[in-house]
Amino acid sequence: MFRFLKSIKERDPAARSYLQIILLYPGVHAIFWYRIARFFYIIKLKLLAEIIMNLVRFFTGIEIHPGAKIGKCLFIDHGQGVVIGETAIIGDYCLLYHGSTLGGTGKEKCKRHPTLKNNVMVGAGAKVLGNVTIGDNVKIGANAVVTFDVPDNKTVIGTKAKIYEKTKDLEYYI
Repeated sequence: MFRFLKSIKERDPAARSYLQIILLYPGVHAIFWYRIARFFYIIKLKLLAEIIMNLVRFFTGIEIHPGAKIGKCLFIDHGQGVVIGETAIIGDYCLLYHGSTLGGTGKEKCKRHPTLKNNVMVGAGAKVLGNVTIGDNVKIGANAVVTFDVPDNKTVIGTKAKIYEKTKDLEYYI
């Protein structure tokens, strides 16, 4: 727990003390309860895990599915509106800003959410969608929409929406 708090203090210039982080950072509260809910999820008490995380969403505005796999020292800064889907995998020392989404595409019962490797930063409002892999040390800019794999040590910015005729093939992306 101390390593987690220390990693936040090192990455957030607004963090004045460990007590402040423990008492006032909703992302810390969400991760604390996620770890407990994840335990229940693994031992097949899935309903209990989902109830815990539903309460977390109510109190913090952060939605983390207990099926997601989260590594060490994830920092959710500000937190409101963050969504982490059921099959998402997050490596160590990642940073998610408010409004960011690690969301799924499709309705199949398979891996449908992103994988973030280590030391990934997802900017405010950014959406990473589908079974994509985001490499080590990647930075994703605010409000970017990422639906493709990103190699290590890259920066991704912007959105590029296009108009398409409606076809069955496009249902995967909607």
